[in-house]
Amino acid sequence: MSTHELYTIPAELSTWDVEMTGAARFTWEYDEGRDRMLALYQKGKDKQWDSVKRIDWDLEVDPCNVLGVPDTTLAIYGSPLWDRMDARQRDEVRRHNAAWQFSQFLHGEQGAMICSARIVESVPDLDSKFYAATQTMDEARHAETYARFLQEKVGLAYPINEHLKALLDSTLNDSRWDMPYLGMQVLIEGLALAAFGVMRDIATTPLPKQILAYVMQDEARHVAFGRMALRDYYRNLSEAELREREDFVIEGCYLMRDRLRGAEIWETMGLSRQESAEAMECVDRSEYLRLFRALLFSRIVPCVKDIGLWSPRLQKAYADMGVLEMAGQSLDALMRQDEEIAERLDAERFAREEEERAEEVAETIAAADD
Repeated sequence: MSTHELYTIPAELSTWDVEMTGAARFTWEYDEGRDRMLALYQKGKDKQWDSVKRIDWDLEVDPCNVLGVPDTTLAIYGSPLWDRMDARQRDEVRRHNAAWQFSQFLHGEQGAMICSARIVESVPDLDSKFYAATQTMDEARHAETYARFLQEKVGLAYPINEHLKALLDSTLNDSRWDMPYLGMQVLIEGLALAAFGVMRDIATTPLPKQILAYVMQDEARHVAFGRMALRDYYRNLSEAELREREDFVIEGCYLMRDRLRGAEIWETMGLSRQESAEAMECVDRSEYLRLFRALLFSRIVPCVKDIGLWSPRLQKAYADMGVLEMAGQSLDALMRQDEEIAERLDAERFAREEEERAEEVAETIAAADD
């Protein structure tokens, strides 16, 4: 089935062409590299995995409750609009919300694949080129995984959100080699990683929990890569150059915050204009979504601080968004947790498979004795 048949809103049949500027940089120094970056590159090679084999695609998923979570996670739950809906309409709300969220994950992963390939091309250091090459493969695997999940388990998709598209456009249009790092590794990847984490932790359905945990295991390395590269580079920038990067971060964070409102969901479900407006009022008032949005900046804010972009005006912008307190989060502790959760899921799955094989052997032996 063509993905275009799944889209709720007609998506462009042609490609989205982004005019990119800047130089492709070669280096002839092959012997030296930063130990931390080369260690991350080795880890990137060691941790490659195949989504066809590692993920159990035979697991069933209810497309009307993909994560297996209560309706209290829906912004309109308990509102007069929700109360007026019948069972079929409520199922559609659940399905469309999940389809929209995972569709943006999918489009973001393609963006990450292109940005990491852009880093390979433009970054001056060979050790960074090495690691970014492993990330490009990671992002291809993630896009493959989310596309299959939407096609086989949800059966519905949304085009790229205009705010995510705008941030990708500005990231790729900039000729400076560090901007794909800042736009993708810090902002888009940081926000996606936090979103994956919230959904992984509340999910009760095994398949999406597996997917989110395994993707997060990779994404944690990607954010670490951006931190290393930018922290080293930004130490030597002038105040004016740092201010330009801060302007980009502030604008990008507001775009990411606005992306989370999902206005297009209600516009495609057959709701009247008044009902769509009512739904958006629920979105803006939702305490659950307020907390969710705050948690989504738990990876971005400490990373921005860590790389050296922490002026009073940037802090003021984060205070305005209600996420300034996230600066105290430990990125290293979060990364270790992401690794441990993915490894634990693997261990539990392998233990179940071993137990099933042992039962099959015992049944075979018992049948032979009979």
